[in-house]
Parts: sequence; C-alpha cells; structure tokens
Amino acid sequence: MPVVPNPPALDPIMGHRGARGHAPENTLAGMARAHALGTRWVEFDVKLTADGALILLHDDTVNRTTDGKGPAAGKTLSEFRALDAGRWFSPDFAGERVPTLDEAMEFLARHDMGANVEIKPCPGREAETGAAVARELVRWMSGPRPPFVSSFSEISLAAARAAAPAIPRGFLTEDFPADWAARCAALGCATFHPHHKPITREKARSVREAGFRLLTYTVNEPARCKALLSWGVESVITDYPDRMPGA
Repeated sequence: MPVVPNPPALDPIMGHRGARGHAPENTLAGMARAHALGTRWVEFDVKLTADGALILLHDDTVNRTTDGKGPAAGKTLSEFRALDAGRWFSPDFAGERVPTLDEAMEFLARHDMGANVEIKPCPGREAETGAAVARELVRWMSGPRPPFVSSFSEISLAAARAAAPAIPRGFLTEDFPADWAARCAALGCATFHPHHKPITREKARSVREAGFRLLTYTVNEPARCKALLSWGVESVITDYPDRMPGA
C-alpha cells in the first residue's frame, strides 16, 4: 500500500484563519495576533486570483472581508492589493492587505509557526487551485513545522496529491458521513476534519481506531473544547485560541 504522508505533531489548539476573534481573518495581522497569543499553529484559506496568484481569502466574493465588491475569481493580484482587508474588522487594522500564500508562509517560518492550509477554490477551479497550493508548499516542507493541506473539495485534494504527493492532506466535512474513512483513504488523507457538532466520544474513538487523526472546527466554547480533547481530538480550531483549555 502507498505511504500516506502525515502532518507533524500538532498542538491541541489551532487558530482559525489566524486568530479570527481578535483580528481580521486571513491576514498577516491575524497571524501576528495568533503568535502574540502563544498559538503555534494556524489554519487559513487560499484561493487563486484571476491571474493565477495564490492569496488568502475565505469567501467567493470580497464583499465581507474587504472594502471591495464582486467575485474573487475575477480579480487580479494587483486588484486584491488595492483592497483594504482590515478596516471592516476594526479601524485599528485599516490598511491591512490581502496577503499571498508565500507571504503568509514566510511570516510563519520566521515565527516558528505551522500552517493548516485550507484549499478553498472558487467554483470551477477546484483542481487548478489544489495543484497550485500543493506545488507552492513543497519548498516549505523542510522546516520544523511543515505545512499540510485540507479541503472540503475532494477534487482539490486529489489534485494536490497528484501535484505534490508528499504534502499531507486532511478531509474537511460539515457533518460526519458514514463513508468518511473510505473517502479519506481514497484521497490518501491522514487526518479527518468534521465540524465539531456531530462528534461524540464514540465517533472520536472510531476515527482513532481506524488509524486516522481527528481535527475539528470551529470551537469557541471552552467546555466543548475540553470535552473534545478528552475524547481524543488531536487539534481544535478556534477563533479564540487564548480562551481554550489546552492553549
């Protein structure tokens, strides 16, 4: 059987889109805030621009998290650079820009932080985005906290695997499908990342017994975080990494 690449050891607490509760999501300011809070692992989202650059953004439009309007897929890198990605969160972050994947990885490497890079493709660009993200991350694999990718898109994960098979992969779901293990195995995923709500003690045990590592999102209640970690969830993704037990 082919060897499935595994992420390095993860911390129990991982910052969501940087430290989304404290700073604008998917920005270098968010990564800096996570670092200031003592968070050593962060999750963030990556898309392709119209001209093929990799940038950090969650939504399919720029409306919510910048001062711009319109679909993300239609904008070039220079157009993204002209947007303010911080003022919507607070005037304190006015002038914050949409970073590239390379800029985010450079920041994390300088601060000894690890990355769970969610491939978040614009519609119709699933394979292209998955392959591009994986190829970009290859050069960051030699550090002490090599990155890994995750995605809801099985097309993106398959493309990432084909482009750079040594990059560890994680399968994201909103629920806990009955065939989760078969889908993870088919994609060569070492980690499974369902939403936290459907996780029970028994389901967490089933993931471990099947030989997979369990991550979950987005947990902002300390009591729920404590329970999940006690059941064997390896890493909890949260907007407030400083408030969670295990931080």
